Amino acid sequence: MGLLDGKIALVTGIANKNSIAYGIAQAFKREGAQLILTYANEKIGKKIEPIAQELGALDCLEMDVSSDQSIEQAFERIAQKTERLDIVVHSIAFAPAQEFKRPTLYTSREGFKIAMDISVYSLIALAQRAIKLMEGTSGAFLTLSYYGAEKVVPRYNVMGIAKAALESTVRYLAYDLGKMGHRINAISAGPVKTLAARAISGFHLLMKHTMEVSPLGRGIDILDVGNAAVFLCSDWAKNITGEVLHVDAGYHVMGVMDKEEDIENS
Repeated sequence: MGLLDGKIALVTGIANKNSIAYGIAQAFKREGAQLILTYANEKIGKKIEPIAQELGALDCLEMDVSSDQSIEQAFERIAQKTERLDIVVHSIAFAPAQEFKRPTLYTSREGFKIAMDISVYSLIALAQRAIKLMEGTSGAFLTLSYYGAEKVVPRYNVMGIAKAALESTVRYLAYDLGKMGHRINAISAGPVKTLAARAISGFHLLMKHTMEVSPLGRGIDILDVGNAAVFLCSDWAKNITGEVLHVDAGYHVMGVMDKEEDIENS
């Protein structure tokens, strides 16, 4: 018997099989959840359809979170497929590529607006629609963050600001959703080689550094995040809301970023 048996989960943000959202969807399926997947546009949809078939998804549909009309149409279709939703996974973040190539000081107004709209407001927009399908249930929302929300990660720039806003949004939504019996949490995942990560210059060095410095001395993969997501969206976490869970091999606890043996030998 799986931890998510009988639950219906909407999973957004799968771009390919390297996506964190794909790892979450895999873990959800393993634990008995039925899945509904979304994609941002037709180009990505062509890549996602085979994944949806592999996962036995109830549906796979287009949803552009920058458009209220597209979100409304997506949820209308979801309502035709199922009378309820138990879980919503928000794995959506975007900023124009040029915003990762210049210092935060020179972030453009338009780039800032886009990053906040797609990476942060979209969580609110999804929650507004999803709660209509969660009446009579104890729903669970989950979003994805990163350490750059807490500390400066060079070249992460405006996305770090957006992730900080996202984590704050989780806390405020926890207050509102809690009155309805729903929960919301975030996972702050360590670096993973995803399509989105390619936008960050020197990402391979960031991964190497994280593995060298983290207390466990290793990196993470998408199934590590998926397993944590199962827990947070299951009834085992029924009294956990408004939290940001780090899945990063302990990297976030480090202050001095050199290993003890390196300091001793210096």
